[in-house]
Amino acid sequence: MNGPVLCVVGARPNFMKIAPILRAFAAHQPPIPALLVHTGQHYDQDMNDKLFVDLNLPRPDLNLEVGSGSHAVQTAEVMRRFEPAIDAHRPSCVLVVGDVNSTLACALVAAKKSVPVVHVEAGLRSFDRRMPEEINRVLTDQLADRLYTTERGALDHLLREGVAAERVCFVGNVMIDTLLACRERARSAAATLQAHGHDAARLAGAAGYGVVTLHRPSNVDDAATLQEVLETLSLVAERLPLVFALHPRTRANVERFGLGHLLDPARVTLLPPQGYLEMLGLMAGATVVLTDSGGLQEETTALGVPCLTMRENTERPITVDEGTNTMVGRDRAAILAGVDEILAGRGKRGRVPELWDGHAAERIAADLARWLS
Repeated sequence: MNGPVLCVVGARPNFMKIAPILRAFAAHQPPIPALLVHTGQHYDQDMNDKLFVDLNLPRPDLNLEVGSGSHAVQTAEVMRRFEPAIDAHRPSCVLVVGDVNSTLACALVAAKKSVPVVHVEAGLRSFDRRMPEEINRVLTDQLADRLYTTERGALDHLLREGVAAERVCFVGNVMIDTLLACRERARSAAATLQAHGHDAARLAGAAGYGVVTLHRPSNVDDAATLQEVLETLSLVAERLPLVFALHPRTRANVERFGLGHLLDPARVTLLPPQGYLEMLGLMAGATVVLTDSGGLQEETTALGVPCLTMRENTERPITVDEGTNTMVGRDRAAILAGVDEILAGRGKRGRVPELWDGHAAERIAADLARWLS
């Protein structure tokens, strides 16, 4: 093995994926040398600091401090700033996770410089090319030399796209490694509400409570669409109280479009973006989660909590086929029927998929050490 593994993170979901990988690299015998590169694609000082503490994640060895911008500007700036890091550290490979702009940008730079690319969470497909993440996933997998998958079905997608089977290794889900490692430290929903000045007693009813997260442009960027979504959530809130962790994009659009009146504070508790341990506790105690997040689909399946995904497609179909996830889009009737089914005790409980056992990162470390040598 020549040179360290450059491990790239760019946005919040990447942190949960890279933390167990770095621990597994350190615990491997012999240890696998690694450097953590934070592109700064998404950067909030307070939230980043909290995530590092919550996840027992070491501070980045390099921070490229790219910041926000359009997809083209951000991708180009990550590439421009990442190339000198490769020249300086001469890595044995570049390891990227997930499907954010930094994932593709760093994979592209590495491939152009003949440095092997390793992609963790490969082969996931929504088959919706309107999603920027789908473009990032497909192209990163084409560039990758070693591809680690979270579910067996991902191999079929990769084979159809011309990726050789010998480049692919099924290891399980590193997101679930983090969830299982952190579950005992999760903060209770009551403590989280109290910390933000809310009365936790409202969550103690027989129906329990629901958790909401929404951030995708298709749900929150258009005024009429966002109004439709919030009106549906107000009807859900008549059935059980909701805790809505508002993404900055969503909060800004609620205010810009003048839709705040649709969120009744007596039934919908609004919170700012939460740390990992806070969100984990909120989800673990919830009756239902309503979301458009990819990661939450996986986490609710691991927790056995019913999830209604407000999207028309998912790159994580195993959460539907085996887990607790139901795709409902913005179909009001489907959403309300799903909530009613769950409140009647007939919600999906599913089962935990194969190899979502907390040891995916260890399997990656063992395979990568063999592959690099």
